[in-house]
Order: sequence, then structure tokens, then C-alpha cells
Amino acid sequence: MRTALMMSTALLLGGCEVASEIGKPCALVRKATPEESAANNNSPTMPILEREIAPRQDFISFGSVNCEDLICVRDQDYPRALNEDGSLNEDAPAMGYCSKPCVEGGSSCNVTDTDNVNPDLPGRMSCRSLLLDQDTLEALRSADEAFYRRTFGENNSPFFCAGALIPR
Repeated sequence: MRTALMMSTALLLGGCEVASEIGKPCALVRKATPEESAANNNSPTMPILEREIAPRQDFISFGSVNCEDLICVRDQDYPRALNEDGSLNEDAPAMGYCSKPCVEGGSSCNVTDTDNVNPDLPGRMSCRSLLLDQDTLEALRSADEAFYRRTFGENNSPFFCAGALIPR
């Protein structure tokens, strides 16, 4: 018994790093209309397509079942789905990467599992504002709580783990 306890303690203190899903590829989704949900086995979400996202636009999607925190982000420098001739594949599902809320200036946005992760992403990952600024979010919430919850869910901060923008 004593040996088992000591082994458990040694493993816990050994600094085992827990893998995070930050950076893992995910599909961007939106809330399905009642008709879309009924036509798709009562799925609460629908994929967002490449044609629905403007070029060089940050995008955040709440409800992505591919991610432990249900948050999928696509920063404006994330590669788009292209056809063989290099044109935009407008009908392809828009992809991004798993994210989570963070605290500005914190270091909780490390990509710990780089399998299947866009190679430039781990070096660019940071905690940054993706939504409106904090004052605007608070004004929206106080003006119409129901609209705010439908749009932003339980998120109360504009800060999420996302790739820092590549200087142009």
C-alpha cells in the first residue's frame, strides 16, 4: 500500500503534461435553423462553408463538437480550402482550430499536441481579443440578455487562444 502511494505521488509530481486540444483542426459551425435541424437528424449545428467567410477575417464558432471547450477559431491567416487550380473551394466546410477562453497576458495557450496541427500555428498562438472589446460585450449583455446568450453563449470575455496575426 505504501509503495503504491509513493508511486502515485512520484507520478503526480513528475510534471506529466496534460495534452490540450488547442490547435487541433475543427469544423466551424453555426446554430441550425429548425428546418435544418429536422433535416439533419436533429443536429443543433450546421457547418459553415468557405463561401460564408470573408477573406482575411477572424472567426469564432461556439458549439464545435470537435473541441473539448466547444470553441473553434479561424484567424485571418489560417489557410483556406482551395481547388486544384488554386481557386477557393466555396462548398468546402470552413475549418479552424480548437481554442478556449483565456486571460489576456496569460500563457495558457500552448499547443501541446502538434499532430495534425498547421505547422506555423504553435509559434503564433497567443491570448488575444477575437470578439468585440470588453465594454461592447458588456453593453450588449445589459441591453438584451437573451440576444447576448443566443449569440455568445456563456462567454463573458473577448479573449481566446488564437494565432497572432502575421505582419504584412
